[in-house]
Amino acid sequence: MPSLTVKLYSVIFKFLFKRRLQTLLQQSKTPVKSSYGVVSRTDEPIAAANPVFSDGVATKDIHIDPLTSLSVRIFLPDTALSLTGRKVNDFPVEQAGSYGGYLPPADRNCRKLPVILQFHGGGFVSGSNDSVANDLFCRRIAKMCDAIVVAVGYRLAPENRFPAAFEDGVKVLNWLGKQANLAECRKLLGKSYSINHSWEIVDNFGASMVEPWLASHADPSRCVLLGVSSGANIANYVARKAVEAGKLLDPVRVVAQVLMYPFFIGNIPTHSEIKLANSYVYDKSMAVHAWKLFLPEEEFDLDHPAANPLIVIPERGIPSKFVPPTLTVVAEHDWMRDRAISYSEELRKINVDAPLLDYHDAVHEFATLDVLLKTPQAEACAEDIAIWVKKYISLRGHEFSY
Repeated sequence: MPSLTVKLYSVIFKFLFKRRLQTLLQQSKTPVKSSYGVVSRTDEPIAAANPVFSDGVATKDIHIDPLTSLSVRIFLPDTALSLTGRKVNDFPVEQAGSYGGYLPPADRNCRKLPVILQFHGGGFVSGSNDSVANDLFCRRIAKMCDAIVVAVGYRLAPENRFPAAFEDGVKVLNWLGKQANLAECRKLLGKSYSINHSWEIVDNFGASMVEPWLASHADPSRCVLLGVSSGANIANYVARKAVEAGKLLDPVRVVAQVLMYPFFIGNIPTHSEIKLANSYVYDKSMAVHAWKLFLPEEEFDLDHPAANPLIVIPERGIPSKFVPPTLTVVAEHDWMRDRAISYSEELRKINVDAPLLDYHDAVHEFATLDVLLKTPQAEACAEDIAIWVKKYISLRGHEFSY
């Protein structure tokens, strides 16, 4: 059984989250929105971006869409500097400018790392890519996987209902491809473009900013999607769209995805949805309420393709063949587990590499909740994810396997 700490936390979490859902429901009826279309939230504590490699990972925030609140936080591990021959403290003060205190030297070949696009949880209505918990989790993943993590700050419901969050996921993937192409332009077309000190490519059509951390260190051909709870639903959608797009996304290539206790649901309850309906952290009634806030009223259906990937609707769904290798993480005391397990089984039936990690005595978000992040089980889960992910992002091939 879960520990007393988990049980007490679950009671407090449910109380606060239910109040939050009620507040959001009221705001959805008479929303007070900012210019970016968001409502005021008193959510989890925020971790400020830190460009210093104090714990082995530097971070920076980028607002990538001028029309919405869509943003990303980049987590760069210091292993990216290992082939430059220079330590972090060796960079001159004059390079500590508009890119957060670290501007890679343009005259050196820097180490290329795979990219992990991460989508946080929160039932589509809460959470953020810069929360303390998400920041700690992404730092852990960046170090264990030796990869750049790009945490997506997608738009939240109810002010931005489906498909806003899903579209944001695809938009960030396309942005990653644009960054790779701009970096290539900077390298190959320098003579015909004006390239200033702030990594800006200027031509007769205007200017485009090159993100220096990604330009110097990212290898988008080794891209992994990692979704947590509701973020797993987004990741699964983005993965399908990426494989469906094929070479249109070049040089970005999604090689695998990780679905951590996905926020799947359906009209016909599974065994776990009946037995564990009032289980720890998120109970089923809270999830249904969150889905009502996320899906447009005229589309509300627990068998909606966004909610239940096991439902095949020819005119709306996408065939399962458009799914990359998929690692699924489930918890013993999570009412969502059965549908996630069934989805993993369906993928294996069509020869997709789709292993399942089932954690004993674990609850929903056991590896990503703030109070559980430092537990041995949470650390073990991150290690297990890293082992499987390295199977697809290693330059030496598939030397890692279960």
